[in-house]
Amino acid sequence: MQQAEVIKVPRNFKLLGELEKTEKGLANMSVSYGLVQDDDIYMSDWRCTILGPMNSSIENRIISLRLNCDKSYPDKPPTCTFESKLNFPFIDSKGNFTALNKINWNPRDSSIESFLMEMRALMIKPEYKKNKQPEESLTY
Repeated sequence: MQQAEVIKVPRNFKLLGELEKTEKGLANMSVSYGLVQDDDIYMSDWRCTILGPMNSSIENRIISLRLNCDKSYPDKPPTCTFESKLNFPFIDSKGNFTALNKINWNPRDSSIESFLMEMRALMIKPEYKKNKQPEESLTY
């Protein structure tokens, strides 16, 4: 019996599909994402928001962050830097997300949206509920 060949979707096709999904309003409403510059032909730099999860230390806050999908995307997840200042052990003093190992990433099925949803789920963990957060207007 012969194994089925896995077809790899080119990076830009995958990112274009993700951009179209969010522009059509088909993404989960608790996250949003779009290109920083409309003319970014490499579709590398993304501005994103996460709506602070209910029953968390950031409930109803709008969290701003940037993702960079370099040439290794989607084989590797994007890198992430928060713009909104937050107090979580997985964000360093410069706003860098330091816990990529806590994100389930599958190059075929994962996306910017799933990455943001996993980060949102990480923020609601009970052990972080009592983290005192900086004022909403503070940035890195």
